[in-house]
Amino acid sequence: MPDLATTAPFLEMKAISKQFPKVLANDNISIRLEKGEILSFLGENGAGKSTLMNILYGLYRPTEGEIFIEGRKVEFSSPKDAITAGLGMVHQHFMLVENLSVTENIILGNEPVKAGVINYREAREKVRNLSEMYHLAINPDDIIENVSVGLQQRVEILKALYRQAKILILDEPTAVLTPHEVEEFFSVIRKLRERDVSIIIITHKLEEVTAISDRVYILRKGKLAGERKTSETTKEELANLMVGREVILTVTKDEKIPGENPVLTISDLTVKGDNKLTALKSLSLSVRPGEIVGIAGVDGNGQRELAEAIIGLRPVSSGSILFDDKDVAHWTTRERIEAFISYVPADRQRYGLILPMMITENVTLGKHLKPPFSKGINLNLKYIEEFAAKLVQDFDIRTPSVTQTASTLSGGNQQKVILAREFSRKPRFLLISQPTRGLDVGAIEYIHSQIIKMRDADVAILLISLELEEIFSLSDRIMVLYEGAIVKEFDAKDTNERQVGLYMTGAKEQAAV
Repeated sequence: MPDLATTAPFLEMKAISKQFPKVLANDNISIRLEKGEILSFLGENGAGKSTLMNILYGLYRPTEGEIFIEGRKVEFSSPKDAITAGLGMVHQHFMLVENLSVTENIILGNEPVKAGVINYREAREKVRNLSEMYHLAINPDDIIENVSVGLQQRVEILKALYRQAKILILDEPTAVLTPHEVEEFFSVIRKLRERDVSIIIITHKLEEVTAISDRVYILRKGKLAGERKTSETTKEELANLMVGREVILTVTKDEKIPGENPVLTISDLTVKGDNKLTALKSLSLSVRPGEIVGIAGVDGNGQRELAEAIIGLRPVSSGSILFDDKDVAHWTTRERIEAFISYVPADRQRYGLILPMMITENVTLGKHLKPPFSKGINLNLKYIEEFAAKLVQDFDIRTPSVTQTASTLSGGNQQKVILAREFSRKPRFLLISQPTRGLDVGAIEYIHSQIIKMRDADVAILLISLELEEIFSLSDRIMVLYEGAIVKEFDAKDTNERQVGLYMTGAKEQAAV
């Protein structure tokens, strides 16, 4: 990394403000980025990180402020202007055409043409040279749909480098990677830095900030809350700066002996996916009262199908789902919920809430047909409002009123509404899928504490998460799901993320070494 004291900033954003009709998203923010530096941005949801980066990439124009690259003032009206100036952005959800090759994706929109025809041989050679130069090993002829998520990310990075990007903006770059792929990604980032590429990483993972970045900016409520050299700070300090208070990062849970008899037992479960192919293959597992069983796996290995089969949203081809020794595999979803099964879905906005409805209505969904929530054919509105107000207080839902619609709440508060509803059912079995996806450290701290409370109250919990750190923090037992089958079971105390990660990719032989 260059000496910051003697080198002029490669990139500067000076006094940037962005005013939307009702929100001041960025308030007088100034940052700098050096050549060959890895810079991280931290902040809660709504802190202004994405707005600031969207301004830098030409998606928004600032209300006030200026941008300089190598001392020259620039103004971007579109991402095309930013790309021309040497910026590239890799979004969290990759923008690749699955049925095209690596080379075709990289050159798309910027194809080398000779005599009116795309010179594919020249493009392929340039992609191969770039791949070797930046140590981004990939076959130029592979079809995107046939390569791993980690390799798809390399394609996105190469796409930016092909357009001669000198500054790379990476949005949540490790969100969909396995632990092994994260290590490879870090290696790639360090090699890019060696070749003087400057990198900005937007992330909420404190451990990765301290592992990979040189400096970090912390945003809070649209303002710059702090700047630190990562070698001179701690995860605890960064978390406190993000939230504005002391945050407990480590999940505190006491040793607990689970009950002997499982609440939920799945035996030889076979389920088909949306494509009519087998998504779960003779899957078996059990969950006892007072324990959390974590399902670890790379996205797309049957997690969604497993959750939907358990709650009754997807038909079962064969096998059984025993709840308190009753086979509920063919019960309706309502029957399962009324039998004290609760469900926190992965997509809170599509499946967890009815966004145009008020908090009062969302927290009583599924309960509204029975007393005390109803009086005959009429809803007991007074009781419902009192019930919702108590949940808002108990679950620390930040809202001016229980009559606010769910759509007006932040992601963390939307998730708290779902947890409040499902936990208040007093379930015996709780199925939680991606409980903290896209949430900031403050909301994650709270939600994890509530899950542990349910476990300590002898609820049987099945946790599905793509975040291995979350799986390890909460789980008593860990089961690895690969291609629709449980390939390994671990006691959470007797394993590590690397070993579990190897099983997640199907590398069982390596994990056994």
